[in-house]
Amino acid sequence: MPRSRAKTATGVPVAMSGHLTARIMFAGRASSLSAQMVAQVRDELFAKTLKPGDFLGTEKDLAARFGTSRIVARDALRTLEALGIVEIRMGKGGGARIAHGNPRLFAEALAVQLDLTGVSAAEIMDVQRAIETLGAELAAEHATAQDIARLRQLLADAEASIGDLDAFTRLSRDFHLAVAEASHNRVIVVQLLSLEHISWPRRNATATPKLARHILDVHSKLVDLIELRDASAARTLMNDHVKMIRARRVAEHGSHEAPEEGHCC
Repeated sequence: MPRSRAKTATGVPVAMSGHLTARIMFAGRASSLSAQMVAQVRDELFAKTLKPGDFLGTEKDLAARFGTSRIVARDALRTLEALGIVEIRMGKGGGARIAHGNPRLFAEALAVQLDLTGVSAAEIMDVQRAIETLGAELAAEHATAQDIARLRQLLADAEASIGDLDAFTRLSRDFHLAVAEASHNRVIVVQLLSLEHISWPRRNATATPKLARHILDVHSKLVDLIELRDASAARTLMNDHVKMIRARRVAEHGSHEAPEEGHCC
């Protein structure tokens, strides 16, 4: 596998090895033994020499394996647990096992980090458009009868809630997530979950009944296209839909960029 490239402070490209990546990930603790232990376990996980459910060991086991004190091993295990790499059981028969992944647990954490970084509404919505258009395309290819039924139910719930714009906003978020879930691509789902923590308002102060009706019509057409297995048309419709959502979100965040005339998503 080719090494990725990064730049030093002088702008000269350098090769990015797994060990260098680990040192960057644990900046400030790069020289510590516990950070080295964490990096090695992580690299073994990516190399598939460790897999979910494998027993990693107790504090005593890890201290012996790496030639460190139990204090250092304990620190490494705490970091591995915080990263979601291991699950730790206490007591007799306890120890650390490689976790069975649940990336949804980290969707909100990623959203917090993005928000703290100061990413703009435009940046978030550009990425969300890319994710959702591909999600709609894959949904048209892979959606099951159960997925279609779920989407239809959300449409019915939204229709019934059109007089309650806060409820309608929440159901619209659920609909977009359900389309992503119908893609049967877990990476798309988790990425969208993370972005929606930032981009999707809990209540939409600029929503109107006319806007809600327009959104419902677009969603209904999208479900029809997914059910017809028209992946290209589903992708195009979702792309146009999220572009208009982007225009509204950017405008709501104080940008001079306003929604296009005649569109209200």
